[in-house]
Amino acid sequence: MRLRRRSPDNPVFRNQHPLGSYILDFYCPAAKLAIEIDGDGHGEDAQIEHDERRDRWLNGQGVAVYRVLASSVFRDADDVADGVRRRADELIALRGAAPSTTPSAGRGPPPPLRVGGES
Repeated sequence: MRLRRRSPDNPVFRNQHPLGSYILDFYCPAAKLAIEIDGDGHGEDAQIEHDERRDRWLNGQGVAVYRVLASSVFRDADDVADGVRRRADELIALRGAAPSTTPSAGRGPPPPLRVGGES
């Protein structure tokens, strides 16, 4: 809900966005940023391999991947949402569009489980 709020000052995020054969948890088209919320199963070897393969494919499409532990979302959803918005703003700025003005609590998001390379 926090990412899907629409306002002129915030980048737009889509929930359950299809891209290729994948369904992204969240996607910000302006930033070309996929946000994946990873539960416990993402720490298992087979899932790690799948996630890495998926991230490589997304990176090849010019999409950056930002992974966040589900436990971090449950612990402080506002902080995670603010961190995701800041990351989207950084990528939008790199692409030459105007970044949003998101309030910052001065703390970054919890460290992601794994972050895919950025194109």
